[in-house]
Amino acid sequence: MADLKNLDLNAWFADFSGQFQNLDPKKPGQWPLAPKIVTFIFVAIAAVAAAWFLLLSDANDALEAEKAREPALKEDYRGKLAQAVNLPELRKQKRQVEEYVLQLEKQLPGKAEMDALLSDINQAGLGRGLQFELFRPGQIVMKDYYAEQPISLKVTGQYHDIGSFTADVSNLSRIVTLHDLTIVAPQANNGRSDGHLTMDAIARTYRYLDPAEVEEQKRVAAQQAGKKK
Repeated sequence: MADLKNLDLNAWFADFSGQFQNLDPKKPGQWPLAPKIVTFIFVAIAAVAAAWFLLLSDANDALEAEKAREPALKEDYRGKLAQAVNLPELRKQKRQVEEYVLQLEKQLPGKAEMDALLSDINQAGLGRGLQFELFRPGQIVMKDYYAEQPISLKVTGQYHDIGSFTADVSNLSRIVTLHDLTIVAPQANNGRSDGHLTMDAIARTYRYLDPAEVEEQKRVAAQQAGKKK
């Protein structure tokens, strides 16, 4: 306590500040103790700050990025957990879908069966007493795994016969759909209708592609994709 009472702060501060005068920056080893300590503290603070900005700031950015991903990861986890819990049911549904697709594929005729299918459509109309004014297969449209065959139809007959014909077409063993139906009542010479109707429609039937045709479609698609690039 006596030493503290006898301490002259003015003299101590003058001595401390005097140690920073006339310092030679080229010879820091010859500096007094006070400048050495202050310089060491400054360099240590600068090193810590540099380490923070160069190292810890990158780690902090990575941490923030991972935190931002956390909600999406949790949602993905919940979805996968639900799938895992319902895996048996999902497998059952998958088998059902595969069986349904197989049934649909069986309703698609092959290339060799197309003529027979066109004949079936024609016979369905004749069987109902309809008169065909037009029965013209159009250009085949090739898809990835199937081909679409449009057929322009124009038939004349009684109302109920035309309705029965459309039902017969829908019940064929192969898939046939009717599009763009237009039904009108032709006028006779005396300006009156004779009870007959005329139906214009586009029938579309579909067939599966054989392996060679599938490969050809893939080759054409690859060429088109290459041209776009």
